[in-house]
Amino acid sequence: MSRGGGRGGTGGGSGVDALLGALAEAVELGDGRVPEADLAAARRVAARAGERRALSSEHTVVGFFGATGSGKSSLLNAVAGEAVARTHVRRPTTSEALAAVWEPHGAEALLDWLEVRERRVMDRPFAGEGGAPLPVVLIDLPDFDSVALEHRAIAERLAGQVDVLVWVVDPQKYADAVIHRDFIAPLATHAAVTAAVLNQVDLLPPAEVPRVAASLEQLLRDDGLGRVLVLPVSARTGEGVEALRARIARFATERRAATERLAADVRAAAGRLEAAGTPGQVRGADAKALERGLAQAARVDAVARAVAGSYRKRAGQATGWPVTAWLLRLAPDPLRRLHLAVDRSRDRDADLHRTSLPPMGPAQRAQAGQAVRGYADAAAAGLGDGWATTIRERAAEALEALPAELDRAVARTDLGARGSWWWPLLGAIQWLALVVAVVGGVWLLLPVLLPLWGMVAPTIPQVAGTETWFDGWPIPLLALLGGITLGVLLGLLGAVLGGAIGAARRARARRRLTAEVRRTAQEVVVAPIEGERERARAFAAAVARASR
Repeated sequence: MSRGGGRGGTGGGSGVDALLGALAEAVELGDGRVPEADLAAARRVAARAGERRALSSEHTVVGFFGATGSGKSSLLNAVAGEAVARTHVRRPTTSEALAAVWEPHGAEALLDWLEVRERRVMDRPFAGEGGAPLPVVLIDLPDFDSVALEHRAIAERLAGQVDVLVWVVDPQKYADAVIHRDFIAPLATHAAVTAAVLNQVDLLPPAEVPRVAASLEQLLRDDGLGRVLVLPVSARTGEGVEALRARIARFATERRAATERLAADVRAAAGRLEAAGTPGQVRGADAKALERGLAQAARVDAVARAVAGSYRKRAGQATGWPVTAWLLRLAPDPLRRLHLAVDRSRDRDADLHRTSLPPMGPAQRAQAGQAVRGYADAAAAGLGDGWATTIRERAAEALEALPAELDRAVARTDLGARGSWWWPLLGAIQWLALVVAVVGGVWLLLPVLLPLWGMVAPTIPQVAGTETWFDGWPIPLLALLGGITLGVLLGLLGAVLGGAIGAARRARARRRLTAEVRRTAQEVVVAPIEGERERARAFAAAVARASR
């Protein structure tokens, strides 16, 4: 019998509750991401565990499993001490499960759940240490290598329900690869509630028994059962029967077999869920590549250039020479052409004030797609196929939403395109210079125009006494030339300042737009994908707890 190779104790019912809770959490987290067959198996385990725990916790159910001719029925009779199961000619094969029941009170519902209709209540007690009677149920099962599929189905079903598994093999078939591959190895996690019996040792020379038993122990270790103690038994001669009965009595005395079995079932089910993998670390370069690709798709540089162009245009209108500055009004404002107001605020409703940026073309969609898919691939690294597929589905959903979301990001950004304090100052000086120039020009025309109307022409004053080259110049001419010159110089100054400050506004707008794109990337792409990664971590943690 094997007591090695199992896990540590489950801590009784509370331990099984913790394992079941972890398994249920893993199943919920893995829904849609782990193969449905594995999830269904885990749900069946959880349901079966709940049903078993609701039934008799006093009885220990022991199933005798074996291939055709292994002598299961004869062995059960030997352990029971009477002919419970018919053998040989009258019952050459076991077609239905048969139960031998000790202390039957409370066992009826348990046997109904096990779907065992043939039952035999034993008169003599199944005594444990000290002679105390033990509530035990021994079940003789159909051959698990039977050619009748319904017989194999019964054996396979009950292998998942009994508390203790007794594998009965004979010297002829103990090394049969089918037995080990298809039946023993899949239940290797149940080593703590498994007994291995080499039956019919009376057919071997006494010197061969230790060698065959050691060979069987090695095969069971290869199956994953850990350090296994094989009990050599002969149902015909009675050799080893008492040792097997004592081992079963020990299971029943400890009353841990059912709990250990449920815990083993949970661990086995959790083990089949461990293909989720562990998400790796997303590098900063991957996040930067995502932001860069989305910024290109959102035309951040084009909008930033529009901010600089709008500032230069409006600065020219406000500070240029009034005679020519009005021509700038004929050119469209780059920001207003994109439906981006120059005086926008941060609380502006981006849903009501969308941009007029052209829809994403193939180039922009390709940039966004490459950026999002690259990030998704990096985020899915280390995960199983189901989780990676879900992450890529989240990426595809993000790509569908990104055109509208990026437009909203641009629309809600405070671009910092407002005018500057020096515009009115230069504008006022420009108008003053224009007035001076106009006054000087009109003054120069008066000597010509007034005589035509019969009026006396005024005298044109000249500059004198300055000891500069201005001496002798007509004051009106100086006013005209000075006003024009000052207006042109102020216009040039305004253009230079407008270009420099426009470039600074462009850089600031680009930073703000990039920040909004980063926020959009976080909300639309990163958060859903990171949610899946966090779910994968929680799933892995739940599987680990269920596998303890």
